Amino acid sequence: MERARALPSRRQLLKGAAVAAVPSALLPAAPAGAEPRGVDYPSAEWTAASTSNYTASSRPSSYPLDYVVIHVTQETYPKTLEIFQNPQKSVSAHYVVRSADGHVAQCVRERDIAWHAGNWDYNTRSIGIEHEGWVDQPAYFTDALYEESARLTAAICAQYGIPKDRAHIIGHYEVPGTDHTDPGPNWDWVRYIRLVNFA
Repeated sequence: MERARALPSRRQLLKGAAVAAVPSALLPAAPAGAEPRGVDYPSAEWTAASTSNYTASSRPSSYPLDYVVIHVTQETYPKTLEIFQNPQKSVSAHYVVRSADGHVAQCVRERDIAWHAGNWDYNTRSIGIEHEGWVDQPAYFTDALYEESARLTAAICAQYGIPKDRAHIIGHYEVPGTDHTDPGPNWDWVRYIRLVNFA
């Protein structure tokens, strides 16, 4: 036999009505950079890029995802995040990997188009991963950075059916029309692709 559900008390109804009547401007705001639906890569920290620095989209239905583009920041990790949050910079990447410990920040949702490759066609069809460091300072390419980045790339490839090979995991320097050299001659591609395939 079903029990009758208790009806809300007059007090509960009045409290609910009072909250509904409060203008949204007076309610507590979500923390800056908060992403209500969470990150795409579970171990990443959400650190939102300015909405002025990427294009909202609905990938992979709006554009197929064919590439992961590997970058080196030529900056520190905190400065890179600061640049992506500056609406006047017109640049972003989906992820940034910290050198010291491999910590990952997600700055743009994978469904959206980050402005990282310098080529609109490649931007629409790729996920961009920045790595803290400088192309001429290989000490920044730590074991932690390689290993966590490889796990991230492997997860992206699995999610979108991107082959885990050098034809689809490319350096920024391989994007047509770019004048960039990253990740540079000190990036160990053989090691990286092996790590991606074993992740």
